Amino acid sequence: MHPNNLHNTAYNFEILQKHTPLLKEFVFVNEYNTKTIDFSNALAVKALNKALLSHYYDIKHWDIPEGYLCPPIPNRVDYIHYIADIVHTKEYCRGLDIGVGANCIYPLLATQIYKWNMVGADISKSSVAIAKQNATEAFTDIEIRLQETPAHIFKGIIQSEEYFDFTMCNPPFYASAQDAQKANTQKNKKLHLSKTIDRNFGGVSNELWCNGGEALFVKRMIKQSLDFKDQVGVFTTLISKKENLPKLVKLLKKLAATHQIIDMQQGHKKSRILTWSFNAY
Repeated sequence: MHPNNLHNTAYNFEILQKHTPLLKEFVFVNEYNTKTIDFSNALAVKALNKALLSHYYDIKHWDIPEGYLCPPIPNRVDYIHYIADIVHTKEYCRGLDIGVGANCIYPLLATQIYKWNMVGADISKSSVAIAKQNATEAFTDIEIRLQETPAHIFKGIIQSEEYFDFTMCNPPFYASAQDAQKANTQKNKKLHLSKTIDRNFGGVSNELWCNGGEALFVKRMIKQSLDFKDQVGVFTTLISKKENLPKLVKLLKKLAATHQIIDMQQGHKKSRILTWSFNAY
């Protein structure tokens, strides 16, 4: 994890349970005599998230309905710290989260950790409504905007004369609902689970899949970013599949964009951040 990440050490469940008493019912001692939770249980992960947000980031009221993506907090925090390295933790920094989701997690963390000014955008009316509620409950000035044209990523969101120091995105992984379910089944088999468990911790359609999956979505984002090259300092996105990078990098070179790939790792999970700019950064 990033050296500035507060979650580099094991969870202190004794402290976390005091912030979220509900967490206690999910904590158990594993075969290594270590306290943990079942990370395949969406309710357990949600309770853990509530405790982490309350204890570390003073976010006391955060919630998402059943079925929505429940994000693991530590790797979300990692992404934000790596962006801070790029923008050099400017005193005033403005960011745009593409696909903010109902959880609104990136804007919430960014405002609490670095006091950044954040805007979140999403194509789902229900996600926008829930994200607004989470932002309001946290007493933040986060602005949530609805993208009314799903084919557009920045157009209709970034207004005329508006400037963002960075954009960020956790793009949909899969190309279809079938692909998402297949991946989930394979994970269950590897873990020898007898029943189907959604190890993605929920996720409505626009959060987990889109036509063409991650590669096509990011390709579209790169192409559309050219129209906003003077209104964004640096564009960034998570890339979960390493094999998607060569074609994306080729496109960036074709558009004469400066790019960087930042590797991230949380436990056994590896991912990377792809960044690009049409101005030196």
